[in-house]
Amino acid sequence: MKKLLIALCLFISFLSLYPSASTSSDEKVYVIPVENTVEKGLFAFLNRSINEAEKAGANLIVLDINTPGGAVDAASDIGKSLTSTNIPIVAFVNKQALSAGAYIALNADEIYMTPGSTMGAAAIIDQQGNAADEKAQSYWLSAMKSAAEQNNRDPKYAMAMADKSIALPEVDLSDKELLTLTPQQAEQVHYSEGTVRSLDDLLQTLGYENAAVITTEVSLAEHIARFVTNPIVVPILLSLGGLGLVIELYTPSFGLAGSMGIGALLLFFYGHLVAGLAGMEAIILFVGGIILALLELFIPGGILGILGLGAIIVSFFMATDSYVQMGVSLIIAISIALGGAFVMMKFFGKRLRTFKKMVLHDSLNTESGYVSNQNRYELIGKQGLTTTPLRPSGTVIIGEEYIDVVTEGSYLEKDTKVKVVKVEGSRVVVRKITEPLQEEDVN
Repeated sequence: MKKLLIALCLFISFLSLYPSASTSSDEKVYVIPVENTVEKGLFAFLNRSINEAEKAGANLIVLDINTPGGAVDAASDIGKSLTSTNIPIVAFVNKQALSAGAYIALNADEIYMTPGSTMGAAAIIDQQGNAADEKAQSYWLSAMKSAAEQNNRDPKYAMAMADKSIALPEVDLSDKELLTLTPQQAEQVHYSEGTVRSLDDLLQTLGYENAAVITTEVSLAEHIARFVTNPIVVPILLSLGGLGLVIELYTPSFGLAGSMGIGALLLFFYGHLVAGLAGMEAIILFVGGIILALLELFIPGGILGILGLGAIIVSFFMATDSYVQMGVSLIIAISIALGGAFVMMKFFGKRLRTFKKMVLHDSLNTESGYVSNQNRYELIGKQGLTTTPLRPSGTVIIGEEYIDVVTEGSYLEKDTKVKVVKVEGSRVVVRKITEPLQEEDVN
């Protein structure tokens, strides 16, 4: 029994020295999902994920791609991050890698696709959906070509994805279509190393079936950043911010509209801060602009208001890397805010306390307790005698009352008989008469 126990212990010790799953148990594969629209928020997420993979000593990074594309500048930054790491990167096209997504895939060392997936259609368009200008198109063609060449792929197919004028006789493609590759076509032109059904099949094909798989997830802050930095969402947030603050100006106390406006603007800056687009200097400048604008209410003159407005606008431009996009967003937001102000003044101005402070609604009439000039209608038809020359104004005595009058335009000498023919407020109009004065009018 003693010998048996010793042999058993030696056998267990021998097993503990032998790696149970060979060296592959120490291998790590980081899977990074590339989903939805490509924007700066996605760039921040990918950058963070790649840094985590590098610190963890990952052996491989797999980009799980399913995106219709997005912003060119964000895709360009993502491409730089992918090519700057020493970890091998495999693009796993899991449904679609279109437009900017195709560019991201081309920056990977290898590309694998699932059955039924597509890759290509990478034309560059502006915010209105029209073809971009020649300068932007030239840059994008060069970027697509460079991404293909760096991994020894024929660049003409990458360029055909962005320019429909490039003819490819070997690919069944209409002259009016951009190149979009199926898995079979991608393998034929060496843009794909193979077609696999799932991520597990991919890892088995690459020899990492026993590796530890770590799938990075988008954090709440990154979710917000991805949403806020979307080119469609930016003008909406700025419009909500401007409109909310305008409505708040016409309400008696701070409430829902003001909270909505400030919340939208804070969300804008928070998302751009997380995405790495905005720094603290932009936020400080924005807060300083708000303070200057508020001081204008207490220190009139216009200078503080102009400086505050300028600081606010500059802070928005400091929080973006696309001045054109921000300019368009601000124009939309300002137009909506001014429209909201017009509606408030037009339809709700008399009901709102703040507006009542800005516009005089009281009328100086006798019904409101004010003493206005009396209309001397009882003087019409009365006769009198001029006590001064009328040139055309002067004084007339009617009864025992001296009255300031004007003629109908002619000059009248002193001691001329006149008759009141019109009364317009404080203006009494007289006319020369030739008949004798009635004694009751003179006395």
